[in-house]
Amino acid sequence: MNNLESRMTQKGQVTIPAAVRARLGLKPRDRVRFEIVDDVVTIKSAESRLLAGYGAVQPRNRPEDWNAIEEEFERQVAADAAAEG
Repeated sequence: MNNLESRMTQKGQVTIPAAVRARLGLKPRDRVRFEIVDDVVTIKSAESRLLAGYGAVQPRNRPEDWNAIEEEFERQVAADAAAEG
């Protein structure tokens, strides 16, 4: 897999060979990074900027108790229905 070629279009676009996409785990719409050192260009899978920041900010409060919130909501709906009836 050392000598793979692709033709560049007039717009400067190239198709990344399937063997390279498979090796890098690339899927459609993934971002790639090009690194240039001297005359050698390396292509790598680019890390998602969104995922890179995941967990960087601590939440202000502990996670909500969704069971308690649901129970309170149901009690309030029942109370409103009883008041209307």
